[in-house]
Amino acid sequence: MSGAGAGAGAAGGEVFRQVFRRHAAGVTIVTMAGARGPSGFTATSVTSLSERPPLLSLALSTGSSLVPALLAADSLVVHLLSHDQRELAARFARPGADRFAPPTRWRPLDTGEPLLLDAAVWIRCGIRQRLAAGDHWLVIAEVLDSRTHRSAAPLVYHDGDYGTFHAPAADLAAQVPAAGDTTAGPVRAAGPRTDGDLGIRARRAGHPTSGAAATGMSTSGKKRR
Repeated sequence: MSGAGAGAGAAGGEVFRQVFRRHAAGVTIVTMAGARGPSGFTATSVTSLSERPPLLSLALSTGSSLVPALLAADSLVVHLLSHDQRELAARFARPGADRFAPPTRWRPLDTGEPLLLDAAVWIRCGIRQRLAAGDHWLVIAEVLDSRTHRSAAPLVYHDGDYGTFHAPAADLAAQVPAAGDTTAGPVRAAGPRTDGDLGIRARRAGHPTSGAAATGMSTSGKKRR
């Protein structure tokens, strides 16, 4: 029985990866200030966790070179990427890259964290918990401030490639402030109650768009990182 369990576990890892290749996820960049300067990484693990208090969670591999910065940081900034920011996402996922060198546009916030200037939405958070979970660090952070600068279709990662998701124009206008407007603070007006999690707040169906149509990319199914 123990031999069968070991075999199932080995196969299970590959099955697990194949299953989650099919799970579409929003693409974000997480940045932190550190003793050696700004640091940041591309993440698809960011998700809303709680409304009261406003919490989100994210994960980072224990083998990442950014673990020391994550363990030392008190706060971080999550940037929600737009459909036209594939190259920025790739730069912050590339090992050894100078991620904050040009053409990356950024500045430090008054509170010290690096802010990516081209992000349509950003969320500043205070780290509340760091938990070792398998081969990742799980981070729980409280939303302290946020800004929404413009409406934009999101960058989405699916089956090893990037794409986007277009909501109807009227729906976007109802959900996102006009260009130039900002919203600050940790909590906005609560959406409709559901029996699901905080992500289940859609007003109507949107229109998924393949990576090729949205960004000019092939959707040949490269291996997910």
